[in-house]
Amino acid sequence: MKKLLSLTLVAATALMAFAACGSKSADKSGSAIRIGSKGFTENEIVAEVYALALEDAGLKVERTPDLGSSIIHQSLTTGDIDLYPEYTGTGLISVLKEEPRTSANEVYQEVKKAYEDKFKISWLDYSPANDGQGIVITKAASDQYGIKTISDLQKNAEQIRFASQGEFDQRADGLPALTAKYGEFHWKSTNVYDNALKYQVLDQNQADAAPAYTTEGQLSDTSKYVLLEDDKQVWPPYNLAPVVRDEVLEKNPRIAEALNKISPKITTENITRANAEVELKGKEYKDVAKELYESIK
Repeated sequence: MKKLLSLTLVAATALMAFAACGSKSADKSGSAIRIGSKGFTENEIVAEVYALALEDAGLKVERTPDLGSSIIHQSLTTGDIDLYPEYTGTGLISVLKEEPRTSANEVYQEVKKAYEDKFKISWLDYSPANDGQGIVITKAASDQYGIKTISDLQKNAEQIRFASQGEFDQRADGLPALTAKYGEFHWKSTNVYDNALKYQVLDQNQADAAPAYTTEGQLSDTSKYVLLEDDKQVWPPYNLAPVVRDEVLEKNPRIAEALNKISPKITTENITRANAEVELKGKEYKDVAKELYESIK
């Protein structure tokens, strides 16, 4: 009986040990940093750059791409993902529902504090890369009329054929915002085109300038296009930065070290080129992200 009891205890101990090993294995497999990304090229590229940086730092990474912009913040707050690339302007205006600001550092400091207070989420260092509103002009028109800034554009508007997307003329943060700060734009002509056609319209010499986002891949071709400087700072900044759940950051302090090392090197210029590689040349975003990471690590 004693022998049987002893064997039973040994077996029970072995089962407990096995279960403990299984639990440790599960914990280990569950320790991956889950990186999400929104469902568009630029965000996927940057998320992959973050993933490569964390893997280089010895951390295990699980990728969760193509999350909808409308749910990704909720996915972070509910713990379905651990971090993702966000834009300071999106955090301020879309998530926090605050009024736009135009200083990159002020916007960053505001979202950093509010996210910590409300969500227990940390904003790591932000990048110079700014995916915000802008205006593109053809290089030919820029050279002919000396237009480098939106102030220059306003002064020379009577020479410029403007390719609007319709809503830009009406939206509070579109032409009305520019007019309030720069003065009226008395275009030589203005016609409404589908946004997807704007570079075709510019290339075919049907217009000279159009609204654009500041990291669109076509803008990498500086022999054809000039992105005008918003010299009076009408539009809010949309700088890229990693947002991370505090509890994840506390357990894995290497996250901040690894991402803060590369974030200052992600610029409007190099992310614009990366977008072009994917969207205009058909490369895989993971391959382009690896090239970008290798150039900035």
